Amino acid sequence: MAIRTPLSHPNPKSLLSPKPKSPIKIPSFLVLPSARVPMRRTAMVVSAATTEEMPKKKRYPGESKGFVEEMRFVAMKLHTKDQAKEGEKESNSAPIAKWEPTIEGYLRFLVDSKVVYDKLESIVDKASCPWYAEFRNTGLERSEKLAKDLEWFKAQGHAIPEPSSPGVSYAHHLEELSEKDPQAFICHFYNVYFAHSAGGRMIGKKVAEKILDKKELEFYKWDGELSQLLQNVREKLNQVANSWSREEKNHCLEETEKSFKYSGEILRLILS
Repeated sequence: MAIRTPLSHPNPKSLLSPKPKSPIKIPSFLVLPSARVPMRRTAMVVSAATTEEMPKKKRYPGESKGFVEEMRFVAMKLHTKDQAKEGEKESNSAPIAKWEPTIEGYLRFLVDSKVVYDKLESIVDKASCPWYAEFRNTGLERSEKLAKDLEWFKAQGHAIPEPSSPGVSYAHHLEELSEKDPQAFICHFYNVYFAHSAGGRMIGKKVAEKILDKKELEFYKWDGELSQLLQNVREKLNQVANSWSREEKNHCLEETEKSFKYSGEILRLILS
């Protein structure tokens, strides 16, 4: 007859584990009502409540690609239908191809534009908000280029006008925002530089064809590959905006219309 050892026992674990104790019965009058709910049913109730209390997160147009794409989306909606396929605004003025610019009006536009770029670049250089410093020396700066263009016009015998209300007012608005409302300031920073690199270049080319014998001003030239300069700034803008709350991002987007208003007033100086 074989002698059984613990290893040859049909259930070795039963030899090592203590014998289970009989469950202690609790009188029904001591059990709380919530404790009587079966575990599975409780889990189902909690799951259903959680689903109802956590609505699906709203996705903003362009959000998946970064905040700059959100700004671009909002800006394109504010273009007229003849300016961009995404444009939703009705045009109240003649298309650029039919403009009749003058040297005097164009000089007013360049002078007031320089006032705005001077202010943007001084704000970034001073960096009262720490992350403004991220946008120093991006290669998109226009102030020095405009100074060269105005010197060229002066050498041609043209009188350089004093800055006018549109440029001065916009510069003042930028100064105020930079101190009190950095998210709104970034909206203007983005729209001024990026708009000039796109629609601004097209306008410059059309004006040059009509009144400058197709001369390309320094205002429309960049040192380096423009697409790469824009990409570098795009990445920095996205990085800065990553630290913002959704409310701060929305506030930035809401400033887009004001940016278009101020820029539009300066642009119209070309026809003055």
